Amino acid sequence: MLGAYLPILVLVAIAVIFGLCSLVFSSLIGQKKPSAVKLSPYECGCEPVGSARERFSVKFYIIAMLFILFDIEAVFLYPWSVLYKRLGMFGLMEMGVFIVILFVGYIYVWKKGALEWE
Repeated sequence: MLGAYLPILVLVAIAVIFGLCSLVFSSLIGQKKPSAVKLSPYECGCEPVGSARERFSVKFYIIAMLFILFDIEAVFLYPWSVLYKRLGMFGLMEMGVFIVILFVGYIYVWKKGALEWE
């Protein structure tokens, strides 16, 4: 039974060894001449504007969390849509409850003003 997993374990071991060897050889062989240009943050090839250590508005984090929430919703909806015929009416009702709960959460977030950008 465990013999079936041997190729996967060998592949993982090779990947880990390759990654570690790359890091070790890079640190041993690579040049170490830091300069102001090398230590500055990279911004799409453009000259950096302002400091890279500026604080972001909390609204960015709220939008990011809401995006992750609704992205996970899409991840749960895809398998349900593929297996819809096998799940039958029970699956439909279960997903309906799931969507209603998410919709109530969406309305709550909307009423709290988290989606308003002022």
